[in-house]
Amino acid sequence: MIRALFRAVTLPGAIAPYNVVHLKIYYPAAPLNSDAERMNGIIPADRALAPMPVVIFFNGINISIESYHWLALKLARAGFVTVLYMHIAETLPGVIGLTPGIDLSKVRPDTYGSGPTCPAIQPILDELATLNADQNSPLFSALDLNDVILGGHSGGGTVALQNGQFFDQVRAVFAYAGHTMASTMLGFAPGTVLNIADKPTLLMHGDRDGVILASVSRYGLECHEHDPVRRTFAEAFPCPNHYPVYDALICGANHFAIAYPHDATVGRSFLDMEMTRPGRHIRSEIASLVLAFLRRKTLRSGQYLEVRAR
Repeated sequence: MIRALFRAVTLPGAIAPYNVVHLKIYYPAAPLNSDAERMNGIIPADRALAPMPVVIFFNGINISIESYHWLALKLARAGFVTVLYMHIAETLPGVIGLTPGIDLSKVRPDTYGSGPTCPAIQPILDELATLNADQNSPLFSALDLNDVILGGHSGGGTVALQNGQFFDQVRAVFAYAGHTMASTMLGFAPGTVLNIADKPTLLMHGDRDGVILASVSRYGLECHEHDPVRRTFAEAFPCPNHYPVYDALICGANHFAIAYPHDATVGRSFLDMEMTRPGRHIRSEIASLVLAFLRRKTLRSGQYLEVRAR
C-alpha cells in the first residue's frame, strides 16, 4: 500500500503569499487495521523497509505535481519515500506560476556556486527531519536522511542538477530534460555550461524535444545543433569524475513525456514535438532507468534507448 501525507513549509526571506510550499510525501505503508486509521486515514510507514532513502522531485515550470504522481507511486513502491511539492511564485520577473523555486541571485557569473539556487530544499529537509523524529508521525524513524536523491523535470531538473553540490546528504541526482546551460540574460557568456557536483548523475532526454530546441537562443546559441543536455554531460562535471554519469537519449520521447497527465492550458507545450511512440511505453522506460540508476545497476542501451556513460 502506498499512502501520502501533506505538509506546508515556509521559505525564509520570501514575501507572503508566495512564501509557502505545500508538500505531498509518498511512502510505503503497513496498515495496523486500527480504529484511528479508519477514522483519519493516516497509516504508518512500513517499518520493515526502514530506513528508506528519500527522493525530492522538482516539477517543471507550470507543471502540476499531479503530472508526476505516476512516477512518485513507482518510486514509493520500490522503497523510496518521494516528495513532490507545489510552490506558486514568480517564474520570471512579474510572471506568477508554478515553480520549483529558483533564487536567480545565486545564478549569476559572480554568485553561482556560493550557495543553493533553490530555497525550498533546506526547509523540506528540515520538515522531513521533524517527521522522522516525531513519535506521532506516520514516518517516525522511517527515513534515511543521509541518503537523499534530487530529481526533476525541465527547469526542475536543472534545479536538481545545480543543488546536489550543496547538501552532503544528497547521494545522487537525476533529471529529465534538464541541463545546466546558463541564460545570457543572467550575464553569462554565450554557450556557458555551469559546473555541477561530482555525484552519481543520470541525465535523460528525448529526441523529439521541441521545447529545448526552441529555447537555445536563451543561451546565446544560434545553431539548433547544440543539445544543452549533451553539453551538460560533456562539460558540467569535474574531470576526472569519480562517480558514474549517464546520458540517456530516449527515442520517440518529447519534452513532456515524463508528465502524465499533462495540463496543456499552462506552460509551453505548444512548442513541443509529437511523440512517435506510445507515452506509456516511454514512461515505463523512464521509470526503469531511474530505478536502475538508484539501485546502482549498469544502464544499457536498447532498441529505443541510447546510453552514454563516463
